[in-house]
Amino acid sequence: MADEKNNPNNKKGQINIELDEKIAEGTYSNLAIINHSVSEFVVDFVSIMPGTPKSKVKSRIILTPQHAKRLLKALGENVTRFEKAHGEIKDYEQPPIPLNFGPTGQA
Repeated sequence: MADEKNNPNNKKGQINIELDEKIAEGTYSNLAIINHSVSEFVVDFVSIMPGTPKSKVKSRIILTPQHAKRLLKALGENVTRFEKAHGEIKDYEQPPIPLNFGPTGQA
């Protein structure tokens, strides 16, 4: 591990974040399912393809409530900047998607 104190590229207070090739490819998602508890927000990213009756969660991100709020703010700011540069994003009406997570409980 490199000595961070002697690294001239590491300015005080900056974090060096690495992005490996597999993660850099990204994962396509056209549905996000969000649940929360007192201590965390869980965001499941799903890719639903037309004509396919079954889909899998492709990625799950777990956030603290504070980070969820920061993400909401950052997404809002980015959408605003995008729309200023490219015009309004149209929100097309989507038919409701019946979701079935795992086995159905029985009484």
